[in-house]
Amino acid sequence: MDLPTPQDLRERRNELGLTQSELAERADVSQPLIARIEGGDVDPRLSTLRRIVTALEEAEGGIIKARDLMNSPVVGVAPDDSVHQTKAVMDEKGYSQVPVIRDGAPQGLIGNSDIRQRPEENVGDLPVAEVMNESIATVEPDAPIDEVDAYLNHNAAVMVVEDGETIGVITEADIARTVS
Repeated sequence: MDLPTPQDLRERRNELGLTQSELAERADVSQPLIARIEGGDVDPRLSTLRRIVTALEEAEGGIIKARDLMNSPVVGVAPDDSVHQTKAVMDEKGYSQVPVIRDGAPQGLIGNSDIRQRPEENVGDLPVAEVMNESIATVEPDAPIDEVDAYLNHNAAVMVVEDGETIGVITEADIARTVS
């Protein structure tokens, strides 16, 4: 990660037409701190620098958020649905996985690999709750792409949740499509 110099920060702020006070407000820091950082009088903590850079990126319109990436409306299944019903939904929609949702809240994720890993002959008769993967990641709609991407390193999908309701789903394919 290349850290911006004080001059880089000043130039970006000026290019965006922001005053030190406006940048300070967007980054939730004080204006005197912005002045001291830009003047090279103080080395900010990494967390402070990150807030300033994020504020500049948002002002540029350059931060992609979860709401920009997500697939919505969500095609999901209930924990009580049968695996057979779920597989039919997945095949019909062309999905390799679907979220498991109860009363709008995400409960897990079920995918082709979860179904194939079950040794039972009658796996299709089982309820989704017995086959699904309960390990899921959730983010708010305003979560930046970096946060979503970090969750996708350890999860097959990320659920976008607002006020307890699942409003979107993001997979690696969505990140790849957006970045390319």
